[in-house]
Amino acid sequence: MTDLSADVQRALDLFLDHLALERGLAQNTIAAYRRDLEAHLEFLAQIDLARLDRADESHLLRYLGRLRKAGAAPTTVLRKLSALRSFYRYLVREAVIAADPTANLESHRLEARLPGVLSLAEVEAMLSKPDLSTARGLRDAALLELLYATGLRVSELTQLEVGDVNLKLGFVRCIGKGSRERIVPLGRKAIAALERYLPTRKGDPQALFPGRSGGKMTRVACWKIIKRYAALAGVAARVSPHTLRHSFATHLLERGADLRAIQEMLGHADISTTEIYTHVSADHLREVYQSTHPRA
Repeated sequence: MTDLSADVQRALDLFLDHLALERGLAQNTIAAYRRDLEAHLEFLAQIDLARLDRADESHLLRYLGRLRKAGAAPTTVLRKLSALRSFYRYLVREAVIAADPTANLESHRLEARLPGVLSLAEVEAMLSKPDLSTARGLRDAALLELLYATGLRVSELTQLEVGDVNLKLGFVRCIGKGSRERIVPLGRKAIAALERYLPTRKGDPQALFPGRSGGKMTRVACWKIIKRYAALAGVAARVSPHTLRHSFATHLLERGADLRAIQEMLGHADISTTEIYTHVSADHLREVYQSTHPRA
């Protein structure tokens, strides 16, 4: 167990006294609050965040994400979020901290903000399933490899045009939220899959992944492709395009990638709710990607 600083311990004790004396909660309920809050405060101590007034939404999301990754059920995560919300609101009322880091964490959106993540073995199983002897299999392999290689949103992937991919330099250009353009590196596996696929591509001459009825592939069609190969690979968890995006980021983090480089590749405007925009050069992105992505 990580020792809490004296100020943090005092804030916790004051809140628990408030629950007992002012709200009149049962001892079992207070004990549950204590366990949930101590676990969270120990997490903050482990990441060298000794002062509660420096905790922000990004730290809470990291903590809740760790719970989900450890197998906690959504209902358990929501219960712990409820305890955190009560704690931080109390601290704001008592002027211990100036801002509530849970203010923008909506319970009904929590599951969407903390998506599941696949193991590397599950991703590898999915990527091995397309039949490369068929045009459809070549397309599906390129689509899956590109999603996992770049962490693109499905809306970004379906809007890609052939000219957005530079296989010689190993980059893909996409337009993300807020019409922000970004460049994301491609690994060798994704490049190879695209090189096999492009000569067989039919339909819209501009669209990288044409749809059946002309134009670009729809998001629903992309989702169905991913669902199909997850089933073929025997992946029990519910898999969506966002699952591959989250797996991309998680696997990079697990291998030591810089958080700010991942932020740039994912196209997030801010690394947290309080920090300014962060820019990482394309050369640094390539170095980080090549040294950390399992299929680079």
